Amino acid sequence: MSDRQLTDWRQHALALESEVNKVVVGQSNPIRLITTAIFARGHVLLEGDVGVGKTTLLRAIARGVGGAYQRIEGTIDLMPNDLVYHTYLGEDGKPHVSPGPILEAGEDLSIFFFNEINRARPQVHSLLLRVMAERTLTAFNKEHHFPHMLVFADRNQVEKEETFDIPSAARDRLMMEIPIVVPKDHDIMESLVFDTRFHNVDKLVSGVPENILEYKELNAFSALLQNSVTASPALRQYALELWQATKSPLDYGVKVSGVDMNRLVLSGASPRGMGMLLRAARVNAWLNNRDAVLPDDIHAVFHETIAHRVVFSPVYEMRRTEIAREMLDGIINVIAAP
Repeated sequence: MSDRQLTDWRQHALALESEVNKVVVGQSNPIRLITTAIFARGHVLLEGDVGVGKTTLLRAIARGVGGAYQRIEGTIDLMPNDLVYHTYLGEDGKPHVSPGPILEAGEDLSIFFFNEINRARPQVHSLLLRVMAERTLTAFNKEHHFPHMLVFADRNQVEKEETFDIPSAARDRLMMEIPIVVPKDHDIMESLVFDTRFHNVDKLVSGVPENILEYKELNAFSALLQNSVTASPALRQYALELWQATKSPLDYGVKVSGVDMNRLVLSGASPRGMGMLLRAARVNAWLNNRDAVLPDDIHAVFHETIAHRVVFSPVYEMRRTEIAREMLDGIINVIAAP
């Protein structure tokens, strides 16, 4: 790949970030991570309370990426078929079938947003998992392909009734889990509350230029990008040590306050997860105008790509977020970077 192509695409990526940062203020790090996932071609779970701007953020991203954007709401009565087709009575009084949100846009589907995914039943998760993994779906006696689709989801973290945890297998298909929190900057908080331009989401999102990225070219460019950014033998060894430490943190002297480290980890990050970590790290290096991965590139995406893959003993699951943060920070601090 020519340096010119890498530079041109980087300019488009930074332009996308710039435009989205105008719409969703105070979220520059999550926006950088989402940009990274887009160019690494990975699915994403957004974590955050209600009303912090997750949907607005995704609508802005989808407009800049181009292609079709579809959304579905997770509910207790949602069934797998609801993702595939709708049934309704026509004016002729007869039942009719129309394509559901996954099928409606066909191969032009670029971003599929599953809102409150943990309200849906495991059967729905299972179907979505298969579509995420294969980017195909068999329906109406035909195989449908979604080569450009990225799945974004968020989950309701407030209500516990009628919700279903996402199984480990499904979470491992997600490249990243990205937290979206309320900005702490006083000026930004004041703007979000009192600046009326942030109150009209439709108008706000419409200000993002369409098709900043050529979504149909992202797969090919991503493959070429991965081949253009190198990782030295020392960097590879470093990544392997980080991986081993997620499986046996106590062997590396990593401790978490108030936790029995002998009982904490049931399984560490998967090989797939480590592969996604390196894919994301290469994109981060490219976004920072480098052609080789540095430890800083791994650190920039380590928590978001690895934390949700480590399986803890059930007794510690309620404290997963804080334990995972402390454990992974400990791993980064204890293992010497090349």
